[in-house]
Amino acid sequence: MKRRTYQVKEVAALARVSVRALHHWDEIGLLAPRARTEAGYRLYDDDDLLRLQQILVGRELGLPLEEIRRSLDEPGFDRRAALRAQRRELEARAAHTAAMLRAIDHALAVLDEKEGGTMDAGKLFEGFDHEKHEAEAEERWGGTPAFEESRRRTRRYTPEDWKRHGAEQAAVYAAAAALMKAGAAPDGAEAMDAAERHRALIDRWFYPCAPAMHARLADLYEADARFAASIDKAGGPGLTPFLVAAIRANARR
Repeated sequence: MKRRTYQVKEVAALARVSVRALHHWDEIGLLAPRARTEAGYRLYDDDDLLRLQQILVGRELGLPLEEIRRSLDEPGFDRRAALRAQRRELEARAAHTAAMLRAIDHALAVLDEKEGGTMDAGKLFEGFDHEKHEAEAEERWGGTPAFEESRRRTRRYTPEDWKRHGAEQAAVYAAAAALMKAGAAPDGAEAMDAAERHRALIDRWFYPCAPAMHARLADLYEADARFAASIDKAGGPGLTPFLVAAIRANARR
């Protein structure tokens, strides 16, 4: 039986990713379809879609693109075993999210006086684990000059400093979102200028951020669903791939 093939726009629509992301993943060898049409357009098959699912699950779990690629290209890679392990991880995350939702519901119930205004402190903080996130940051970046400089600077920031930073960051995302919604090209001068404002913001508030480092951060934004969710929340759906492309273009500039 002849296997079905898909063109890049079909795959983008099915997987809810941008065509630009698919092109980039092809260029870096992460998802490179072997077939082409007579006109030279990429053709994806069922195996490519299964690999794409693995890429998206890896991104959802916060893995860098290069780590995902290395894992998928390992000679002994077992897709079935990987899916089972990923399912266990996602189930654990779902349980954690459910616990946090219960904590929020309890706070709402207290505020609404549905429980007589009685607050259970244990319920209020169910599911929250701030040390986990601190440990993750330490594990991923601890010991690097950027991490140490960021920790040195942020230790002295006041609530007003953080409020000012939040306003500056919101302005940067709003400017990028406005360009995206107006149909600007992410590699156009205006979009690259917005990306440069984003780079300068990091450089000013946290650590020296050269264009090359900014481009590596773009890989992280693309790979880690938590970053993507935060950026899209600030500027609307689709801002993450637009900003990522603009950052890469600005780094090349």
